[in-house]
Amino acid sequence: MKIIKDVKFLIVGLGLIGGSYAEALTDLGYEVGAITRSQKSIDYAVEKGLISHGTTEVTPEYVSKFDVIVFALYPKVLTEWIEKYQGYIKDGAVLTDVTGVKSPVVYKIQEILRPEIEFIGAHPMAGKEVYGVENADKSIFRNANYIVTPTDKNTPEGIQCCRELGKILGFKTVSELSPEKHDEMIGFLSQLTHCIAVSLMTCKESENLVDYTGDSFRDLTRIAKINENMWTELFLLNKDELLSQMDLFVEKFKELRDSIENEDTEKMKEIMKLSTHRRAFFDKKQ
Repeated sequence: MKIIKDVKFLIVGLGLIGGSYAEALTDLGYEVGAITRSQKSIDYAVEKGLISHGTTEVTPEYVSKFDVIVFALYPKVLTEWIEKYQGYIKDGAVLTDVTGVKSPVVYKIQEILRPEIEFIGAHPMAGKEVYGVENADKSIFRNANYIVTPTDKNTPEGIQCCRELGKILGFKTVSELSPEKHDEMIGFLSQLTHCIAVSLMTCKESENLVDYTGDSFRDLTRIAKINENMWTELFLLNKDELLSQMDLFVEKFKELRDSIENEDTEKMKEIMKLSTHRRAFFDKKQ
């Protein structure tokens, strides 16, 4: 499916990311509808021009209108929604998501999905430490990465549709990874970093530290302001991979600790030089 102007989008789950998708697509001239649990969120999104219309009720009359459906739901809720309501979706529709773990989600949905519709996983690597549609902001996609996670059950047309969606939303880089490779990368790049930030914020009483801190602590703990329900689910769904990445970090942290304890200046400098070298690749990308 090509994303042409008469394609209609449905956002299921109108929070920060779902709202930001809606804003970006509406501003491009697409018709965007939404289904979410809160009527207040629907009213806000309509009033602010983020969506054309929306509902808190899942009905076949409404769902069947749409060509592309974006699920901005927690993984377990997403799977349950598909199991319950996939019969309402029109033949030929393309379904995608924004969830942060892929293997437990993509394969299960593709296994239960009827053959007339296609699901292809995607992960927008963007966000803010705030929640809700009232914080929707399409600019969070600018300079961000978007990962498509196809399997052998996806068609070339479905993959192209999902890649094109990332491009029109404004992501800087659109990449493809298998669900397994995605979960390995995300375990390190996102989940491990959140674990580190949470550990930093909880290892020492911090109420008064705000009066003394510099930018380094603020930068390292920016993502410690965390949605405990969502991240607990994501961590457990990717448990084995995340534990592997945490063990890797503990090993390297101990290596640095031991070099300090032993006053091994050469080892300390070696570690820091490698760190500086690898960080430079990110500066080049920016």
